[in-house]
Amino acid sequence: MFRALCYCLAPPLRTAQSRDSMVSIPNLQEDMIFQKQKWAYRIPALLYLAHSNTILAFAEEREDEVDEHAKRLVLRRGTYDKTAACVKWGDIETLVTAQLDGQRSMNPSPVYDEVTHTLFLFFITILGKVSENYQINTKTNLARLCHITSTDEGQTWSPITDLTESVIGTEYGKWATFAVGPGHCLQLKDEHRSLVIPSYAYYIHNPHTRAVPYAFSIISSDHGKTWNLGKFVAKESAVECQMVEVNKEGETHLYCNARSSQRARVEALSETYGRDFQEARLAARLVEEPYGCHGSVIGFSNPMKTSVGCTDTWILFSHPTDPRRRRGLGLYLNKNPLEPEQWEEPKIIYPGPSAYSDLQYLGPGPDGSPTFCCLFECGTRSEYECIKFLMFTLKRVFSSVY
Repeated sequence: MFRALCYCLAPPLRTAQSRDSMVSIPNLQEDMIFQKQKWAYRIPALLYLAHSNTILAFAEEREDEVDEHAKRLVLRRGTYDKTAACVKWGDIETLVTAQLDGQRSMNPSPVYDEVTHTLFLFFITILGKVSENYQINTKTNLARLCHITSTDEGQTWSPITDLTESVIGTEYGKWATFAVGPGHCLQLKDEHRSLVIPSYAYYIHNPHTRAVPYAFSIISSDHGKTWNLGKFVAKESAVECQMVEVNKEGETHLYCNARSSQRARVEALSETYGRDFQEARLAARLVEEPYGCHGSVIGFSNPMKTSVGCTDTWILFSHPTDPRRRRGLGLYLNKNPLEPEQWEEPKIIYPGPSAYSDLQYLGPGPDGSPTFCCLFECGTRSEYECIKFLMFTLKRVFSSVY
């Protein structure tokens, strides 16, 4: 069913229609969080802990930008001052427990359980420098599903837990490879306060044909004591994905937005909290470059509804807007996420080379409208020169909404 006073006047946002002309929509803050020097940094993930005004920025630390040269996961901790609309950042921390011997750690995917006050950081590990393409071509699954946890908001972390056998089990041999996220995961508002980890796997339909990727979710309904696999999104070529809980006129859906190699994003809805997805289709207004690119989605309550109890959800989506290459990172808004054709024209937040991103919602901002932050890969010559943090309000970006 598809229906710091730290005001940092960073480079203004640009419209998709006029990428070379500036518009007066200043950002609240722009920071360089990870910069390529001795190490390269890729695959941003962002998590906001509202109760303590803490922002956690995760990434992979690599020898260079190549996937097979990933090494370990790192973190920077930010403290959000709502009054000043400013984030103060700490130093880079290495997540030393997030590793298995002889394997590289990839795809940081955090989620915070508001009931047990436990922070989960999901990720995969892969043997040595074995590539994803090697696994797909040979149908040899060498990825492991892991997580570490923290009960003090990432100050300290548990030892690594390898969940591969207990969660994936016999399905493991049916997959050529798999991964989680990357980027933020979510806790639902259902009766169990379920935790959902967006994921994808390359399924082996036939030993003589290429494995096919499908998006799906890994779900816990007991606050992380056990985890179960949801069914695949019924659409081929759905890879890296993120999900949002969407409320519309009292009904709840889980919305999935996935990377695709079909020149447009794949969208799907679940009415069973991610255990299966009933529909999937290409979102023609959300273009992909030829090989696709990771994108991020975040949901928030309709800011224009003033009636008591109104919880209708709007969605913000970040992704490169250039259909030919990873360039022109933009923000798309959908005020009716059940209708794929309702996506508004994107607003450019970074006009140059740019790739993966992750969004978080921070609550009402200094102008009274919803405030967001985005962690994204970018550069001047290459999209992998650094990872930047950008904070902005909906009113400043989509002024037409107001």
